[in-house]
Amino acid sequence: MSSSTIGLDQNLREYLLNVSVKEHDVLKTLRKETIKLNEYQMQISPEQGSFLSFLINIINAKRTIDIGVFTGYSSLVVALALPDDGLVTACDTNTDWTNIAQEHWKMAEIDHKVDLCIAPATQTLDTLISEGFEGFYDFSFIDADKINYQKYFDKSLKLIRTGGIIAIDNVLWSGRVTDDSDSDPATRAIKEFNKQLYKDKRVDISMIPIGDGLTLARKL
Repeated sequence: MSSSTIGLDQNLREYLLNVSVKEHDVLKTLRKETIKLNEYQMQISPEQGSFLSFLINIINAKRTIDIGVFTGYSSLVVALALPDDGLVTACDTNTDWTNIAQEHWKMAEIDHKVDLCIAPATQTLDTLISEGFEGFYDFSFIDADKINYQKYFDKSLKLIRTGGIIAIDNVLWSGRVTDDSDSDPATRAIKEFNKQLYKDKRVDISMIPIGDGLTLARKL
């Protein structure tokens, strides 16, 4: 029993991974490929991927959105959890990164479940809304540029069904959200987003200290 959240040193985190994370072989391969990139820290952690997969199964998701594909780990982990006729609408603008993603989606034989949209995510989401897909999706994962988090959230909220979940990554921002002297635009954007989400009557929320902080918002 504990009245606060336990901290994880490397040994305890390794224990957590060893006894709880059942990572698909292609996900392991993708992590090894991504770590070669300068931006490798943009990839979600394996325990976070395991949690997203668990969520997908709990809510019986069939149609999902991935905002910020990077090298495809989050899209892959979600697609693996979806039924064979499931769909991930994946949004990104970087073809170098998404080429890696597509290679590994094919390796895992789930590429037929992923619709990759190479365009600004706000544009893709607006197109989906205009084409009548409001309430069509079960789940949305937001892990892209922080300045547009509120826009991504508001558009995702239109696209998911009542009871659907939006998961927002990096909400603790390596602890920088508590530094009042940090004037970085991304830090300010995340702090403002967190503040507004706390007051948002359209959703229930829970912020979880996994990875770099993950907030779950359930549409009411």
